[in-house]
Amino acid sequence: MEKEYAEYLINKTRDDYNLIAKRFSSTRRFFWKDLEPLIDYTRSGDKVLDFGCGNGRLLGAFGQKNIKTEYIGLDNSEGLIEEAKKKFPQADFQVSKSPKIPFPENNFDRVYSIAVLHHIPSNDLRADALREIKRVLKPNGLLILTVWNLWQRKTAWEHFFKNSLLKIIGKTKLDFKDIFVPWKDENGQVIAQRYYHLFTKKELKKMAERAGFKIKKIGILKRPEKKDSNIYLVAEK
Repeated sequence: MEKEYAEYLINKTRDDYNLIAKRFSSTRRFFWKDLEPLIDYTRSGDKVLDFGCGNGRLLGAFGQKNIKTEYIGLDNSEGLIEEAKKKFPQADFQVSKSPKIPFPENNFDRVYSIAVLHHIPSNDLRADALREIKRVLKPNGLLILTVWNLWQRKTAWEHFFKNSLLKIIGKTKLDFKDIFVPWKDENGQVIAQRYYHLFTKKELKKMAERAGFKIKKIGILKRPEKKDSNIYLVAEK
């Protein structure tokens, strides 16, 4: 993907989430049940970075399990950070639009990245993000990461085949396995087309290994009530 178009998609994604921040936050008041096992990788006293924190629901999940951490939430969407501060006014939430994580190296025991990497366009920018996470982790620190497993959806396959054809004939700037997923308002009107990369477990594992991580665990977390699932990865610096 061309660098300029990747930067456009980064800005578009931020603007999309600013636009839908209130509605998005209202649909994500609680940490999803399938993701709860990932909380167990963190202990009280750990210094935690929530990379792409959204409305801060990961912090709420720690509270529900009585895990007291030194928590920092980071997101490039001002709207989502505003929603996070409403929910947790005493917590440390920060807006960062830079591709560089604004903290020194060897700084965090755990970095969580929940449903973020699939919004980052281009292999280069995704690799940069993983290297930045590795930089700020302490030695033997853990990355706990999820991406949406969209392959389970018929509409995702339809978008995949359509985009693949457009890519072959040179009619799209997107990469293979990139799609747009519509966000609808309460009236069913599409108000944003969010960028997603369709990850596979194999691709995610290879990308983390190339960034220098040691893979501890990788798998699928299912949400039977929604017929959805997430690919998760736990990796050590």
